[in-house]
Amino acid sequence: MQMLQLKFLLAITLTLWWWSDINHHGAVAAPQTKLLNAGCSTYNASNLRSFHANINDTFSDLRAEIRNQSNNHFATSQKARGEVITFTMLQCRNYLSRKDCLACFDAADKKIRNCSAANGARVIYDGCFLRYESERFYDQTNEQGGGVSCGNRTAAKDVSAFGAAGIQALMDLQIATPKIKGFYAATKTMLAPGGGGGAIYAVAQCVETATETNCLSCLTVGFNNLQTCLPKSDGRAFDAGCFMRYSETPFFADNQSIDIKPYLKEGGSSKKWVIIGGVVGGVALLLILLAFFAWRRFRKPKRVPRGNILGATELRGPSNYKYSDLKSATKNFSDENKLGEGGFGDVYKGTLKNGKIVAVKKLVLGKSSKMEDDFESEVKLISNVHHRNLVRLLGCCSKGEERILVYEYMENSSLDKFLFGDKKGSLNWKQRYDIILGTARGLAYLHEEFHISIIHRDIKTSNILLSDELQAKIADFGLARLLPGDQSHLSTRFAGTLGYTAPEYAIHGQLSEKADTYSFGIVVLEIISGRKSTEVKVDDDGHEYLLQRTWKLHERGMHLELVDKALDPDEYDGEEVKKTIEIALMCTQASAAMRPTMSEVVVLLQSKSLMDHLQPTMPVFVDTNLRSRDGHSTSTGSSMSNATASFTIPSAR
Repeated sequence: MQMLQLKFLLAITLTLWWWSDINHHGAVAAPQTKLLNAGCSTYNASNLRSFHANINDTFSDLRAEIRNQSNNHFATSQKARGEVITFTMLQCRNYLSRKDCLACFDAADKKIRNCSAANGARVIYDGCFLRYESERFYDQTNEQGGGVSCGNRTAAKDVSAFGAAGIQALMDLQIATPKIKGFYAATKTMLAPGGGGGAIYAVAQCVETATETNCLSCLTVGFNNLQTCLPKSDGRAFDAGCFMRYSETPFFADNQSIDIKPYLKEGGSSKKWVIIGGVVGGVALLLILLAFFAWRRFRKPKRVPRGNILGATELRGPSNYKYSDLKSATKNFSDENKLGEGGFGDVYKGTLKNGKIVAVKKLVLGKSSKMEDDFESEVKLISNVHHRNLVRLLGCCSKGEERILVYEYMENSSLDKFLFGDKKGSLNWKQRYDIILGTARGLAYLHEEFHISIIHRDIKTSNILLSDELQAKIADFGLARLLPGDQSHLSTRFAGTLGYTAPEYAIHGQLSEKADTYSFGIVVLEIISGRKSTEVKVDDDGHEYLLQRTWKLHERGMHLELVDKALDPDEYDGEEVKKTIEIALMCTQASAAMRPTMSEVVVLLQSKSLMDHLQPTMPVFVDTNLRSRDGHSTSTGSSMSNATASFTIPSAR
């Protein structure tokens, strides 16, 4: 009932956003629905009824995502009916108001319906981009069909000065945008009075699900295409995952421009054009520009053919490392290089011959282990799992009975060090909230966005690594079991960490995505409180574990009593913290069916109003010690016989 309520609330905030949608500079921009590109797949969907139903549902999700987030211009959604899966994406330009973004979406929705039976389609306007496919495409950027649209008239300003300034502006955007969070930048470049005055307005944008490398590649192609428009007064370049535009006429407000200087390399080539533009005359400058255009085209990266894009039936294999190279990189797997110990094996820091630092994991599988039998296929699968909130598997190595995985290295180690270890208390609220949201996004990808649903089974703070910028990256899903077609099954071998593990999985072996949701909820409570889930707190109410204490504080309306004392109360919003605690409690409800999906958790975390209508029900409480015989919490791969655990199942209220 609660999930129906959630989905209903996600779709009904029309009256609220309509009244509050004036953008921050006091004017509402036009939806900018000039059509740049529209295309339909040449293949038809296998089951039109299910496919169209999926499109309707996902488009509804996209609208809800934009409506409910005051500063959100990007959304994805996916739905499945039987074997029919549909993926959709909407992106608006960041300078559009929410109202104009939705107006552009409405135009795109109407236009894209012309594709009817096609199993894929996209529409690109000045103001927004809409696409749907039967295969996952979120990380795609370059694709056949990208192009350029140039204005019809030459710039009113001095042609030479305008051309030089335009090259500079576009080149700077190409360099800076992939380095900016959200992959978006807008600039206003003033022309010198001697060059006719005025300004050049320019923007660059990549889809938020792209990688920095793919964003740069896409914008490089866009820059190569767009510079051919100069010295026309305006131009647009577009592709599957990026957009660039310039104009001598403003198409966004001055106060929406961004200072991109910090993202430009010092002494970069873009500065040369400023000097050239001020020194050389018209003819000489045009010759230089033509030479530059030719040079750039010669270096233009090849487009990736659609057939070579990773799809559900075409997985690329992992890189294979030599055992001798990994042995040398880790100093013969020395204790000096050991980063930690996990249920599947030990992890070592390694420095490859090329200087790249990696994390090397030696797996403990056993001769008759099913994981060993399936090693090649499982590793091939997970090497294709790419998401900014998941640790990247770089490759593997097999030698005799040894199986080794090579991952990207995270300098900041794991989250538990920041909560319970030597870095305890160093995270502020914003950093903790970003880690919570990033972890939720990573799990939503594993459960719902990758073409095969993957259950992690051991979500805990030590399996959440942190990048240099403290971005959350989920680790150790490399050997997670894959969810079979019936969406649930009984696991004959317990794999999880008591204290984080969902009761239906720990007691009955019932495994589903909702087991990860439960574990996520526990992690959220640890992040907020700075307490371990298995730590006992003694007060007037007796002995309480973290979840039990959280529920009691929730019932009393004293949520903020749970907050880590290391956090400065002046640095966090009490209502936001309260909402996050209630989301964690929704994730830990006794009934797995009552828990939200991780994609719904992402929406809830970003929402400001939905929690008023959704109240969690009582979770399952741990009554006795969750310690194994040696005093350490039971971890991945452990047998249930090694630990004792008792759960109190609440009665219906």
